[in-house]
Amino acid sequence: MTQADLDMKRLGNFGKKIGGILNGAAAALMISVGHKVALFDTMSDCGPASVEKISELAGLDKRYVREWLAAMTTAEIVEYDSNRDLYTLPAEHAAMLTRSAGPRNQSLYMQYIPLLAQVEDQIVHHFKNGGGVPYSEYTTFHAIMAEASAARFDALLINTVLPLVPGLIDELSDGIEVADVGCGSGHAINVMGATFPNSKFTGIDFSEEAINVARTESEAMELGNVSFQVQDAASLTGSDEFDFITTFDAVHDQAKPRDMVRGIFNSLKPNGYWLCADLCASSHLGENLDHPIGTFGYTVSCMHCMSVSLAYDGEGLGAMWGAQQAREIFTDAGFEVEEVARVDGDAGNNYYVCRKPALK
Repeated sequence: MTQADLDMKRLGNFGKKIGGILNGAAAALMISVGHKVALFDTMSDCGPASVEKISELAGLDKRYVREWLAAMTTAEIVEYDSNRDLYTLPAEHAAMLTRSAGPRNQSLYMQYIPLLAQVEDQIVHHFKNGGGVPYSEYTTFHAIMAEASAARFDALLINTVLPLVPGLIDELSDGIEVADVGCGSGHAINVMGATFPNSKFTGIDFSEEAINVARTESEAMELGNVSFQVQDAASLTGSDEFDFITTFDAVHDQAKPRDMVRGIFNSLKPNGYWLCADLCASSHLGENLDHPIGTFGYTVSCMHCMSVSLAYDGEGLGAMWGAQQAREIFTDAGFEVEEVARVDGDAGNNYYVCRKPALK
């Protein structure tokens, strides 16, 4: 193809798009840095300020702060008054970038970009040779996941998410047996344990590192009704053990997700509920073309969720496995999917309300 064969308008538009992608990727890295050193929180509280003032308030090196501010200004995240040499984080931007924003804080998710970049060479290797990258290579994954999910749990879990299950709040108040499978660092189960002292809670995860974090938090909260165990979610052997089970973004990256779901089914008492939160998407690419974070979802899937599953000779469902495939797997295990709910404040997840039918 020669230059004359090209649609120059289309070429120019694509060039602008590529430039936007490059700038966006760079901005994601800078937003991640800004979150980790609390620059957004600092700027939200101080109003229009100089580099010197922002650096002093944040306790950071002025030269680095100046360069970061330049990146954030050209990314149109921070506003710059060139006449007074002052920088401002608009309130509307702070509402999506600061810790006080809770689950709306998008800077939490920017941290996944540098995390994924750490394993790029390994992902390239597996493109050529198959297999996947194990959990152990994602050195900060549990910390990032815990921070992001904690913001969501603190804001939504008790008053918004749990009431999706019919009659659950009254049952938890009276006292039932609950498990969180794939609990990670355990914040969800600790929040539930603190709120419902008459119920007993068990957190289950295969990562000893994550379980240690969960236990430390539980001990600090002095929770006598919460316990944790290190166990592969695919090896659940309980029989009618729990009244209620939760999983939060834990099914799609399992090596054996169908075994996990069957284990959850077997571990529930008849008429017990399983509440499963997982990424909101379709199982069909054509229906995800307008997905607001579709590219991010498929990228995280390729470079983490799918790859981690394949590393353990797993199915490799991936993060964008979608509602249709979820329903299929859940009903095949014996569940009745009573509702697929969405929750204000958590745009990224579907909440599947699944019931184990009573014995006939």
